[in-house]
Amino acid sequence: MPRSRRWLRRLLHTALLIALVAFAGLVLFPVSAHAGRSCEERQPTAAALSRGLELAQRTSQALDASGARVVVLARAGQDLSRYGLSWSHMGWAYKSAEGPWRVVHKLNRCGTAEAIVQRQGLGEFFLDDPWRYEAAWEVPSLQVQQQLWALLSQPAPQLSRALSVVSTRSYSLVSYAWGQKYQQSNQWAIETLALAMEPGTVRQRTQAQAWLRFKGYEPTTLRLGPFTRLGGRIGAANVAFDDHPNEKRFSDRIETVTVDSVFEWLPRAGLGAPPVRLKI
Repeated sequence: MPRSRRWLRRLLHTALLIALVAFAGLVLFPVSAHAGRSCEERQPTAAALSRGLELAQRTSQALDASGARVVVLARAGQDLSRYGLSWSHMGWAYKSAEGPWRVVHKLNRCGTAEAIVQRQGLGEFFLDDPWRYEAAWEVPSLQVQQQLWALLSQPAPQLSRALSVVSTRSYSLVSYAWGQKYQQSNQWAIETLALAMEPGTVRQRTQAQAWLRFKGYEPTTLRLGPFTRLGGRIGAANVAFDDHPNEKRFSDRIETVTVDSVFEWLPRAGLGAPPVRLKI
């Protein structure tokens, strides 16, 4: 078969897989959004699409083999190595009653200071322009899995209502870990964990954060100087620092929720196993 025809056939096959993956996902709030990655729009190549789908497939197989029903799943959407971080974004992946894995996570509407919650398939999760084609996850304890599965597997309208008590639409990439003015994606994920573990007690974000403090969660402290902070605020609608306490902000200590800090905390708190990595 000529090379051009092989390439076209591969591209059409990839497009079909993407359509099937998109059909399998269930969007709670259908708006184009991203998280843990650059907002720069780039046309995906056939090779990139193929690798993203391969990562999704291999992750699905590994999660099935683990016997878990719920995991906290991370991707590397941006290069954060200069901050000592490996992962940019996480969500809660659960094994649906229908069979496929679903991911519930919070996504920033690029170019805006707003975010939404979506439920997607693994293909969509890993096709979002990753920096590295690598996944990582932690398997929570059985009790945590049971509580999270009961919450996350609800039909879209019920899930949306349930999550509303710990969801804030205003978004900042570096939102203060113990603030309520903004909320970034990783912050939303652990506040949702608090809601799942204390459904009768957590009725607002302050209560979720109180549970996280009680369980010993410690945010990452980023050392960002004034020029970095000023450049971020002017250059992007989704970056703000005004929710951080002045004594910390003006001493270049920005405390925010990162995947790396969550991966360290869950095993330490007895809430999950150490992380597993998968690279293709």
